[in-house]
Amino acid sequence: MGATVSVFLRISVVAALAVVVACVPACGKKDPAAAGKIKIGVVTNCTADFWSICEAGANKAAAEHNVDLQFRQPEKAFDAKVQMEIVEAWAKQGLDGIAVSVIDPDGQTEDLTRIGKKVPLIAMDNDADKTGRKCYIGIDNYEGGKAAGRLVKKVLPDGGTVAIFIGSTKSANGKARVQGVLDELAGEKDAKGASGKHPQKADLDVKTYGKYHLVDGAAKEDGGPDNAQKTAGAVLARVKGMPNLCMVGLYAYNPPAILNDAKAKSMAKEIKIIGFDEDWETLKGIAAGEIEATVVQDPFAYGYESVKALATKNYDLKPIAYRVVTKDGDGTAAGPKVADFEADLRAKIEAGKKK
Repeated sequence: MGATVSVFLRISVVAALAVVVACVPACGKKDPAAAGKIKIGVVTNCTADFWSICEAGANKAAAEHNVDLQFRQPEKAFDAKVQMEIVEAWAKQGLDGIAVSVIDPDGQTEDLTRIGKKVPLIAMDNDADKTGRKCYIGIDNYEGGKAAGRLVKKVLPDGGTVAIFIGSTKSANGKARVQGVLDELAGEKDAKGASGKHPQKADLDVKTYGKYHLVDGAAKEDGGPDNAQKTAGAVLARVKGMPNLCMVGLYAYNPPAILNDAKAKSMAKEIKIIGFDEDWETLKGIAAGEIEATVVQDPFAYGYESVKALATKNYDLKPIAYRVVTKDGDGTAAGPKVADFEADLRAKIEAGKKK
């Protein structure tokens, strides 16, 4: 009886081990589609249509270069801590390359430098040139800002009152765009502006750049899309009824936010709006004659070139060229008509969809 039980127990244990061993490959099996692929991560500075366009470009490059792509748009806008948590996790996972739209170059330089020594790192859209990153992929944001400034001068040739809206001026692109606008208006490099009261509205503090008076003497930071219309609306309420008004939105979501609040206040015909980036609502506003123009960056190329560079290890890249989109294609920098530009953009996005 005891021998029979012992044999039975041995058989039971062997059978149980066989079941466990059989389960191990199934439970730990890796996705066969990702086997042998280069692993690349791309993280943005917020969630926006701009970045969805960028993701389409990244997908296209990933398909062409056998890349297992991770693309993240943080829901909490312009939060460097949240962004770094994503980058740190990717570094621990052993990704083969990371592209980052750096939110706060000064605050993130130390950590990005450390990570860049282990993982090839690219700065995309927002530069961080002290991190040892392999390259920067994006436009010259200072020159893009100057292009926006030229548009202000075109719509207000005799001068006027200007307000500038942006998500953050901590980022490299935020600082450069704002300064580019102001330098163009002032007609000098590193313009500081002259502080004072608005000549037509004594209760409005301004800084004057050439013939242009900047509301509150600084760009208005909104911290992200959720607060953009409220920020724009607070300024519009203070300048309502004044002549020669121009509102400049330097992040993708800013121009639609300005236009929406201007419509709510019945001010859409009283102001000129100059935009940045290729937000769908901005393009719609240009087509309708409600927004004058927008300076576009080509986020599709940002995503495509970032993934391609990390996959091929070719970091010798030229800056992306900005363009100016207007209703009839009469802008500077070889700017296209808005209808042609939108059609081309939609075709690119369709081509970049995951198969």
